[in-house]
Amino acid sequence: MKKFGPGLLVAAAFIGPGTITTASVAGANFGYTLLWALLFSVIATILLQTMAARLALVSGQGLAPALRANINQPLLKYLAIFLVISAIGIGSAAYEAGNLSGASLGLQGLFGQHTGSIWTPVIALISALLLYSGKYKLIERTLIFLVGVMSLVFIATMVLAQPSLSDLFAGFKPSLPTDSLTTVLALIGTTIVPYNLFLHSGVIAREDTRQQEVDQAIRAHNWDTGLSVGLGGLITLAIVATASVAFFGQQTGALNAATMAKQLEPLLGTYAQYFFAIGLFAAGLTSAITAPLAGAYAVCGMLGAKDKVEDTRFKLVAIAILVFGTVVASLGLDPVAVIIFAQASNALLLPIVCIYLLWLLNNKAVMGQYKNSWFVNLLSLPVIIIVIGLSAYKLVSLL
Repeated sequence: MKKFGPGLLVAAAFIGPGTITTASVAGANFGYTLLWALLFSVIATILLQTMAARLALVSGQGLAPALRANINQPLLKYLAIFLVISAIGIGSAAYEAGNLSGASLGLQGLFGQHTGSIWTPVIALISALLLYSGKYKLIERTLIFLVGVMSLVFIATMVLAQPSLSDLFAGFKPSLPTDSLTTVLALIGTTIVPYNLFLHSGVIAREDTRQQEVDQAIRAHNWDTGLSVGLGGLITLAIVATASVAFFGQQTGALNAATMAKQLEPLLGTYAQYFFAIGLFAAGLTSAITAPLAGAYAVCGMLGAKDKVEDTRFKLVAIAILVFGTVVASLGLDPVAVIIFAQASNALLLPIVCIYLLWLLNNKAVMGQYKNSWFVNLLSLPVIIIVIGLSAYKLVSLL
């Protein structure tokens, strides 16, 4: 456990209600055949997040301040500020409603549907108190605990479902079943999340690496990122495998994070609903905390404000994102227009940020002796190509 640290915030951020739904649908519709896409997305996420972490350790800046400091052309700088605030700030607010609703659905599964109206404001209040406390260690420990709960619940569920190991390993051989492209891209897109690059680098930039060797710090964070994102991938794999055993080849009707628990009862017994609900609650709450954090790191960093958890303006941005999500979730409003805008902004931002991150990591003036090796650049090329393709597909589908 000593190897784990800020990287677990990345896992906490991308394992949310949306990931549970995407993984459930992938397993139910295509069995194990899309596990190769999950493996690719985990490797790509580890690669991108370790680069963002190294940038923060060497330069002492998160990704947002680094973008602001190193884009010298005024028009490009303002465009970058607009895109980051649109995609990460507004995007986090738009998706926050889904995170709070997911956590609320988990508690409804535990305490009954009639309790539904009270949980969203309660969860929002807990998240707000954590964020406004300004105590990073408290936030980090809470998220580590919740990721632990998720891991136990979903991996134990997979073990109880008893998937075929030979079929499971066969799923890592690339194939593209009919009508599976959208699900493949959804699996990749729900893991490679642009706001995690801002969140991870922002958290690491707060560390004081002057008291330790940079080499040692980079190695420690590489371990942390690899183990944490790998654990997130294992949780997603567990959900895919469970859905595959329970639903593949059957007529299950509508399947999502909320209904899956109930539909698992024939396979896992009457306690399945409560067991899965705990995992859904943990997934929703972790994302409900990390989305405002990521949005605040991005917005404050791009505007030149202090991107520190303790800073009042940072707290206000995070709380504003949380309040927007709470209002939408509590009042049952339909944030479709905001979500479409956020998705379009994310689709534009992700390849730009990935390419610019790669440029920064090859810039000797920024990274010195810690710039990318030719091997890391070679590994990055297919990731960048897939990210560009994913973003283009998302933009076309939105249009």
